[in-house]
Amino acid sequence: MSVPRRPIRKLLVANRGEIARRILRCCRERGIASVAVFSDADREAPFVAEADEAVRIGGASAASSYLRGEAVVAAARRTGADAIHPGYGFLSEDAAFGKLCEDAGLAFIGPPPAVLASLGSKIEAKRIAVEAGVPVLPGGMLTGDAATDDRVAAEIGFPVLVKASAGGGGRGMRVVESAQALERAVATARREAARGFGDDTVFLERYLAAPRHVEVQIFGDAHGDVVHLFERECSIQRRHQKILEESPSVAVDEALRERLGAAALAVARAVGYVGAGTVEFLLDGEGGFYFLEVNARLQVEHPVTEALTGLDLVALQLEVAEGAPLPEAARTPLREGHAIEVRLCAEDPAGGLLPTTGTVHRFAVPDVPGVRVDSGVVDGSVVGPHYDSMIAKVIAHGPTREVATARLATALRGLRVDGLRTNRDLLLGVLESDEFRRGITDTRFLERHPPAELARRTGGEGTDRLHALAAALLDQSERRAEAHVLPHVPSGWRNVPSVFQTESFRADGVTIEVEYRFVRGRLEARVNGETLEGVEARVLGPSRIELEVDGVLRRIEVERHGAHAYAQSSLGRSELEVVPRFAEVAAESASGSLCAPMPGTVVRVAAREGEIVEAGADLVVLEAMKMEHHIPAPHRGRVRAVRIRQGDTVAAGQVLVEIEPPEAEESGTAKESPKDAAKESPKDAPKESPKGSMDG
Repeated sequence: MSVPRRPIRKLLVANRGEIARRILRCCRERGIASVAVFSDADREAPFVAEADEAVRIGGASAASSYLRGEAVVAAARRTGADAIHPGYGFLSEDAAFGKLCEDAGLAFIGPPPAVLASLGSKIEAKRIAVEAGVPVLPGGMLTGDAATDDRVAAEIGFPVLVKASAGGGGRGMRVVESAQALERAVATARREAARGFGDDTVFLERYLAAPRHVEVQIFGDAHGDVVHLFERECSIQRRHQKILEESPSVAVDEALRERLGAAALAVARAVGYVGAGTVEFLLDGEGGFYFLEVNARLQVEHPVTEALTGLDLVALQLEVAEGAPLPEAARTPLREGHAIEVRLCAEDPAGGLLPTTGTVHRFAVPDVPGVRVDSGVVDGSVVGPHYDSMIAKVIAHGPTREVATARLATALRGLRVDGLRTNRDLLLGVLESDEFRRGITDTRFLERHPPAELARRTGGEGTDRLHALAAALLDQSERRAEAHVLPHVPSGWRNVPSVFQTESFRADGVTIEVEYRFVRGRLEARVNGETLEGVEARVLGPSRIELEVDGVLRRIEVERHGAHAYAQSSLGRSELEVVPRFAEVAAESASGSLCAPMPGTVVRVAAREGEIVEAGADLVVLEAMKMEHHIPAPHRGRVRAVRIRQGDTVAAGQVLVEIEPPEAEESGTAKESPKDAAKESPKDAPKESPKGSMDG
């Protein structure tokens, strides 16, 4: 087959975050000029600064920016780009966008629009797999009629999985255990799918209780060649989103690898696949496997395959798009050693993995052999609620699984993301767990090992106490005007030198009180009333201190940002909140306030003022980082006030709904609003006890 070569001279990256930076890096290495598009939320993002040119394409939400295909194509035309790389997510699997690029004379770095159309629907993809002789899970279509849908689910057998036909990444997916939960799950999945992919089609599929999730990397060229580049296992997931991927899979021997590869290629050849893609399967534990879907794009976890094979998959995408045949290294790939990737996400394992937002004051990963970092953030980056929670990927490669695991754990222990709660400790907990080390992984791993428990730091409170002492000593050293007079840390200005200097911190809700003083040049210290033995300290710089306690010498780094101190040492890391010496009186929320657990956008308000709601009833649905979060009533009560409307953007802690006991109004004791109370109550009236508050 003769395919004309069409060199790419200027590439527009239609994505954001770490994948945008990854593609831009490849452009620089190949001498290709680059263009970035950005939303209002990403104006100061690092990928924008790293591109040769950048074009604003809309507001903060994905729907008003990165999902606007016409705006992306217009930006390419305006800047003279001749190709568009969609990365993953957003428009990467949108057949209409591929056709839009094609009609504009732009090379689309991905499969042809016809292939995207065939595989973009999971329903159609399953039909193609069946015709190709590849096994699939039993499933059925949803009609929208509750009785019919219940019957379809019953025929498949509970539990079932409600699944969006378009897109991926866990959005539009819900496990349903019973017929009673089906209607709500379908409605939620439809909304997520519509907002995330512009298509609210969902279907049902049999849900396997604890399978392994294994995928096969495929690559095809325009000359008719298609190959597979081995498998990746991605069984450890939360909310159907992968958090750890590795290759080779410990569950796949050579015979199964050959069968999986043959099945993946059968599906790829059936549609004339071109470019990078992934065919996903579930393993049932008895040697059987089932086709799930094809991700017709580059995957988040592509660095695992790159580390294993030595191939640059982004460069390979560009070469194929230019019309080149697959190189020999891709047609006869070799794999070496073992590779593992973890996804560092802005979310709180101790808080139910709810997404977090904030400013990254410092982002740093130690230099460890065999470790690569693909990051979307740098010092000063702001992580908001508009996009996916992943902020970086850390990938480790080694001659064995044990070595790769050890290297990755070392990198994570030294990783710093000051200013933002992340799943770092959860990832460390997974790597250090006995089941992971033995290769016992499946999609219910985090059900057996709750994230809050896995993320529990080994040092715990003892580490926090030592770090609090270091933070207090460093803080005093910086504030003292004559710190250079003494060789050790100064005790501070005191009329009575023997009095202890004090500073208090909070770590994970626990208060830590640090006391210290110098007596005849010797440092004495107490933490929460306990005297520490053999304490010596030496300041090494503005944020580094050498602290010896009971004969053990450690170097501790402490970064202060406002009311927070972020400390790191060989024991781990601590986030310390400085307790003000003279605390201000905080404004009280109304008793019974139901508050937003995270920043987000209100997508549905079910609460109505005056109505009685039952415990567990959905009152508000928030969307944060592309996922829906249902806010339920904590107990039976009457809705006193609804403070938000659909479409509002809310901050963490913002009052959404106020609820009072249903008996209050009936008995004539309904609570007045704070404004009314101020008008009618005498100034010396006793304040109401805040015991009923549900703030936070």
